[in-house]
Amino acid sequence: MSASAARYLDHFDLDVTLRDAAIDEQNRPTRRMIANAAIGMHVEDAFYSVREVREAVSWIHEGEPGGKRKLASILSNPNGDDFQRCIYFCLAGRGVVDMLDDLMWLEDLLEARGRIAGDIYRRKIRARPLVPPYVADEPDGPVVAAAEDFRQGRSWWADPDL
Repeated sequence: MSASAARYLDHFDLDVTLRDAAIDEQNRPTRRMIANAAIGMHVEDAFYSVREVREAVSWIHEGEPGGKRKLASILSNPNGDDFQRCIYFCLAGRGVVDMLDDLMWLEDLLEARGRIAGDIYRRKIRARPLVPPYVADEPDGPVVAAAEDFRQGRSWWADPDL
């Protein structure tokens, strides 16, 4: 066993459930993709980022005023979060019901991860250091246009044949 491997044996891996979900063949590909995308993300940042995307998508699906504005602002913010764009675009075009289902699934995983992180912190158990998956804090590349009047394609409707 290498010295670096031995160093982590006494640390709790907060990403273990995400790693398991990412390779579980019983999970659909979109779930495996978003679980992989969340590995290494800061505990609170990951949860609240996914929650914000899920809320915006839910609002649009439910016809809530401001839903499109919220999603457009998340995706177009030049100082925003590449993680949120990554999660959204892993699911975009797959159908709003599946998209919401996958977002709620990931949100539940990340909420449990946060509870475990809090518990191990209170118990003074060391957590394995998270390795941030992003190399920069700012968006890297083009961002989406801020237009809140975007056209909702077939994937936004529960029955795309309507």
